[in-house]
Amino acid sequence: MTNETQAVLDNSKSLHDLPDDQFQAYLLEGVSRTFALTIPQLPKALFPAVANAYLLCRIVDTIEDEVSLSPRQKLYFCDEFINIVKTGQQAEIFALELAPLLSEQTIPAEHQLIHVLPRVIQITHSFESAQVKALVECVETMAKGMPIFQAQNLHDGLETLADMDKYCYYVAGCVGEMLAKLFCHYSPEIAKHEDELLKLSVSFGQGLQMTNILKDIWDDAGRGVCWLPQDIFTETGFDLKNLTPETKDVEFGKGLEHLISIAQGHLHNALRYTLLIPADETGIRKFCLWALGMAVLTLRKIKSNLQFNRSEQAKITRNSVKATIISTNLAVRSDFLLTQLFNFASRGLTTPDWTYSNKQ
Repeated sequence: MTNETQAVLDNSKSLHDLPDDQFQAYLLEGVSRTFALTIPQLPKALFPAVANAYLLCRIVDTIEDEVSLSPRQKLYFCDEFINIVKTGQQAEIFALELAPLLSEQTIPAEHQLIHVLPRVIQITHSFESAQVKALVECVETMAKGMPIFQAQNLHDGLETLADMDKYCYYVAGCVGEMLAKLFCHYSPEIAKHEDELLKLSVSFGQGLQMTNILKDIWDDAGRGVCWLPQDIFTETGFDLKNLTPETKDVEFGKGLEHLISIAQGHLHNALRYTLLIPADETGIRKFCLWALGMAVLTLRKIKSNLQFNRSEQAKITRNSVKATIISTNLAVRSDFLLTQLFNFASRGLTTPDWTYSNKQ
């Protein structure tokens, strides 16, 4: 165990003295700077459940990403975790069983998250029944779906774009659905658009996840994993079996352009989703817009350098993050300005023959 991991685990003991909101905010800061930034923008009545939901999903991610666990072990821990989230019981035993199996490739903050898992579950079951139901359904979908893909040989990519759609749903689409349900539970005004929000939320999640997949191509490749769909690249004349960081193939770049175009279409649906939120709910709009804006800028960065060979090259700068926050905050109440801002930021991302349908 590294000194950094040990220090984080030692700090877990003092974490229990923090109030629930501070406890969850601290954990978020460790496992995701992005969500640690966006979730606090939500209304105070929404923050606890959304923060908790993200931590639950991150626990599933930790299980799925752990290199020391076999597919069978991952399936076992995922099934056990579903039952724990449903019942609120046996969390201590689960944490004690899983924690020693985590390797040093799992970041210290995720080691800590597993150690304090019983407190996270306790918070889950402090919410209203409708909120708990939304969280349980999300975790169950994610924890049942992700092992299906983890059991496959992903070295050469997924077979089809439809497979990528399914993967994105299990990883992010179901999270979008869960957020829509929590938003509707929070506000009767938002609930008037529940059916459309639920539909668009899946696309919103897919747009964000596709952006992450494109950004992280080379980090994933370093782990022997590729989430790109073979059929898209076969159509452009490139075989994903030949993918290496030294790849400078024009046909590979065309495949990336196609996926960028599809992702942009999903992000357009994310804008439609956001505009269904009442203009006076600025906190929820900011939560959506910041994530949307950073995704669009990431796609622009990839589009401008299709031959990038390190994931760091696709990451947007802190200044870009600040610009996203400032511009969206200024326009947050105006549907017209937000639409113009999105159109300006996403210009050039869509290729004419690969425009994702915005009518879905």
